[in-house]
Amino acid sequence: MTTSTAAPPPPPAARAATPPEPPSAGRRRQRKGSMRRREAITGLLFVSPWILGFLVFTLGAMVYSLVISFSRYQLATDTARPAGLANYEALITDPKIAIALGNTLYYAVLAVPLEIALALGLALLLNSVRRGAGFFRTVFYLPKMTPTVATASVFLLLLNGSTGAINRGLAAIGIDGPDWLLDPAWVKPSIVLMTVWGVAGTMVIFLAALQNVPKELHEAASIDGAGAWRRFWHVTLPLISPAVLFNVLVLTIAAFQIFDQAFLLFHRTTGTGSSDASLFYAIYLFEQAFRQFNFGFAAAMAWLLFVIILVISIIQMRVGNRFVYYEGGDR
Repeated sequence: MTTSTAAPPPPPAARAATPPEPPSAGRRRQRKGSMRRREAITGLLFVSPWILGFLVFTLGAMVYSLVISFSRYQLATDTARPAGLANYEALITDPKIAIALGNTLYYAVLAVPLEIALALGLALLLNSVRRGAGFFRTVFYLPKMTPTVATASVFLLLLNGSTGAINRGLAAIGIDGPDWLLDPAWVKPSIVLMTVWGVAGTMVIFLAALQNVPKELHEAASIDGAGAWRRFWHVTLPLISPAVLFNVLVLTIAAFQIFDQAFLLFHRTTGTGSSDASLFYAIYLFEQAFRQFNFGFAAAMAWLLFVIILVISIIQMRVGNRFVYYEGGDR
């Protein structure tokens, strides 16, 4: 009987020896690293004025306002006494807070869709212009360049109930115009009219988005028999949906911070208009801070507004991202 002996396993394959790195490659890598550091330092130096301004005037002011929102701070006496949650409890008990929030929400619901529709319509109109496009874009953008004080002065004349140009135009066609500046039911629509006058900034964003829509898609849809409305609904609107969401977010934030138009039309002088109908949240915050000098309560109001805008923005982002088309495919 013969016994077989197992053959020894073959020796492991010898690994290929890695050639040593030449000194020139190491020096190039060091130069690239130092160049990146210099570029980073240079970039930080260029943006350092903005960073310093943000830390001092934005973040620092926010932190300070949060601190004084828990205190009774009167500017006249320059004293701050701890108040705990008293200012936030006053937000619940003050009836004017509910009125101001209601007016602001009513204005936002009325103004934002109208601004979006008007800006998109103007952008579509300007996008279709071939001759004199630059001239028409400049003309449509001029109202945005007009100072708000000048615009308010014009609208005070236009919206005058007895001698205003708008009511005179309505009377010419047999319509009895409302008392825009005195009737509480027409106070907020009058402010919306003044707001949409400066809709050119939103229009420019829509125009830029429309010019990035590939013409080949419109041509293909037209060959397939799609009309103008179907091409807009199924081609144009999905491709500009990121711009729509951005404008909705920005306009909503601006609507909840409405101040200039309402202040110039109704609160610049006492006794003008209906105080409750034109009492927006930012107006009431201004009155508490700079007329009543109740900075603690005003700071609490500011933080409540911050939370409201934050919640609404998150909801809009969550809902809007379901309908927004991104070219990369990610939502």
